[in-house]
Amino acid sequence: MKWVLASFAVFVLTASAADVTGTWKAIAETSNGNLETTFVFRVDGTKLTGTTSIQGMGVTPISEGKIDGDNLSFLVAANLNGKEVKLSYKGKVTGNEMKITLEFPNADRPVEMTAKKIS
Repeated sequence: MKWVLASFAVFVLTASAADVTGTWKAIAETSNGNLETTFVFRVDGTKLTGTTSIQGMGVTPISEGKIDGDNLSFLVAANLNGKEVKLSYKGKVTGNEMKITLEFPNADRPVEMTAKKIS
């Protein structure tokens, strides 16, 4: 009986997670112009892995990725002006669209963007 309950709990947790596996594209309007980003996500339970490809910064793996229902979060290490920093992403998925907030260290305000699933 315990096995049945445990299996059901795992099914409910994985069934309620958003389907983010695949490739997503986003364009954010910033004070320095448009910032295009491509995300490639893979999901294993509540663990989110993958890469980001930020215009002018190349492809970078994500770290500390988590997904909980329709919400996700992850970090990306980046080199900005010769300094290594961690970019913090948080997102909420609705169907094939994702609202993402990107926080840069020491920035006045976060960058908001909408990503669309392309594959």
